[in-house]
Amino acid sequence: MDRNSLRTELDEIDRKLIAALTSDGRITNAELASRVGIAPSTAHGRVQSLIQRGVISGFTATVNQAKLGFGLQALVGVTLGAGARQASITDFADHARGFSEVVQVFFLGGVDDFMVHVAVADSSALRRFVVENISGHPRVASTRTNIIFDYHRGAVVDSFR
Repeated sequence: MDRNSLRTELDEIDRKLIAALTSDGRITNAELASRVGIAPSTAHGRVQSLIQRGVISGFTATVNQAKLGFGLQALVGVTLGAGARQASITDFADHARGFSEVVQVFFLGGVDDFMVHVAVADSSALRRFVVENISGHPRVASTRTNIIFDYHRGAVVDSFR
């Protein structure tokens, strides 16, 4: 089975709907239809189809962490200790997801087992969080902390062509 057969087929209207919704998830159905050049009923039906097919998996709000007092963000690379790998992976993933400072948790293949995206007030809070909650976990062998200066969140990979 080739890579393309695993993808859900999307036509030009689907791609335009996805692009518009990725740009503004709160767009009204009428504005969405107008932007794409189709009837509102068609837009609604198409979006529902994209949701049912799993192409659109949800709608989220992007929060400005700095406005909430969490102006320092970092990516913490985590390497787990050897032995009982599946139990370690599950245990650490559940542990990391339980903190309000954690924005995202990525399970990786490569040098790091996990990348944990955190948002905290300042460098002291970052140090405390990493030492107490990440490095201090019994299954963690090592961590590497990278401060995020700026980032761009892309819309959607346009590999439909």
